[in-house]
Order: sequence, then C-alpha cells, then structure tokens
Amino acid sequence: MQDEQFWAERFEQQRPRLQALAYRMLGSLTEAEDAVQEAWLRISRASGEDVDNVAGWLTTIVSRQCLNMLRSRAARREDPLDVRVPDPVVEFGDGLDPAEQSVVADSVGLALLVVLDSLDPAERLAFVLHDMFAVPFDDIAPMLERTPAAARQLASRARRRVQGATPAGKPDRVRQREIVDAWLAAARGGDLAGLVALLHPNAVLRVDTGGAGSTLVRGAAAIAGQATRYRAPGLQARYAIVNGGPGIVGTIDGRVTSVLAFAVADGLIVEVDILTDPQRLAALNLFL
Repeated sequence: MQDEQFWAERFEQQRPRLQALAYRMLGSLTEAEDAVQEAWLRISRASGEDVDNVAGWLTTIVSRQCLNMLRSRAARREDPLDVRVPDPVVEFGDGLDPAEQSVVADSVGLALLVVLDSLDPAERLAFVLHDMFAVPFDDIAPMLERTPAAARQLASRARRRVQGATPAGKPDRVRQREIVDAWLAAARGGDLAGLVALLHPNAVLRVDTGGAGSTLVRGAAAIAGQATRYRAPGLQARYAIVNGGPGIVGTIDGRVTSVLAFAVADGLIVEVDILTDPQRLAALNLFL
C-alpha cells in the first residue's frame, strides 16, 4: 500500500510528460492543465492502491480525460470549418539550442496542431499516443473501446492526414529570421509584390480572433493583400520562437495583441497562423 507522499512524488515526476501529452491532444494550454489536474485528483485518492505501472496508469487517465474533452468540443462546434489556431508556446531570444528547437517544431509546431485539430478525437488520440509517445496499440485500444487492429488503423489514417504538416529537413534558423524580417518590412511598406515573393503560391493564412472575425485565406496574392491592409496604429513587432519555429509577437502600448507563427519550407512561407483573441492572449501571460 502506497502513501500520499509516494503518489505526490510519482506524479511530479510524470507531470512534464503528462502536460506535453495533454497539450498535443488538446492544442490548448489551459485545457491541458485541466486534464493534468484531473489526473492529480485521481491519484490523490489512490493512496490505498497498488499500481504496477504508474506512468502508464497516469497516461491512461490523462488520455481519457482529453478524449472526453475533445468529444465535448466537437459536439459544441456548430461549424466544422471554424478557424481555430491552437494556443502558441512563445519563447524570446536566440539562445535556444537549435537541436532542441527542431525537436519542438517537429513535435508541436502550430501547423501540425492545426491538422490534429481537424482529426476525429479517436484518430487524434491513437496518433498522439502511438506516434509521439510510443504507447503500444494494445494499451491504446481499451481507451477507445476498440481492438488493437482498429486503433492501429485510426493512427494510420491520422498519419496520412498529418504528412506534410511539418516541413521536412533541418530548419535554417538564420534564413527563417531573414524571411520574417522581410515579411515585416514588406507588410509595413505595403509592398504587395515583396510579400508575394516570400509566400508559396498555395500558402494558407489563418486568423483566429475568437469570434466572427476569424478567417481562412488561401493563396499568396490574397494573403499578401490581407497583410498590407492591416496597419494598426502604434503596433510594435518582436521576433519570437513560436512552437519551435519563427514567429512574431505584436504589441500596442505594451499589450500583446497578436501572435504569428510561420511555417517555412524550401525558403518560402507555406503557412501563417495568427492568434488575436484577447482572452486567450491574456491567458498566455507573455511578459515583454
């Protein structure tokens, strides 16, 4: 029989992994914290239980909680084409280790999270657990009330959808910074041709305002036109690392008004994801 201190120590050891799992499952930092907190409530009541595999048990609790939250979210969403940009993870400065940045970008880049948001909840759980956390299908199947073969098929379908969401190859950090600087200069100067030159012809722009102003724009010319039209008075822009990739944090009078994340492939911008929802930006607690 294990006491409360034993469980508290084991939970703290597993917390970073559980938080990472929940974030990949939900794309929301707040909801991820809620899911992990639910796991703690379960484990705090388990002082009289003996569990052979604590990490596996906690993974199951968090995964099932995330699955329930995803299903509830899907039921509430009236329009399946709603534009939603996942919560960004923002870091400032160029002191991050390039190898670490690459791992972060491959794992939780916003472009990948956007694709994960489009998956069926069961597909997302199967893919995240197996492909990102190496959980066997034999363990995933009971969570989904499916056979291991069915769980494998769900992950396979998700994998096909996810392919291409993360640019292949080692990212060129210097070139990415140059592209973002060029984007800022062209947008500020109203240089439509300059912006088009930076964008892949089939690039995608998502703007999540948290309301009716959210929009999805496709094509280099349309995105460039959108960028040149947005010139908020007093807007300041700061380069940032957003989910391991290049990004911009916009502020007005010291208040964060936007976070932009760029996906770059072969020297061109293939995706721009912008979060401007004031409530979600405030919850990020960014201090500039």
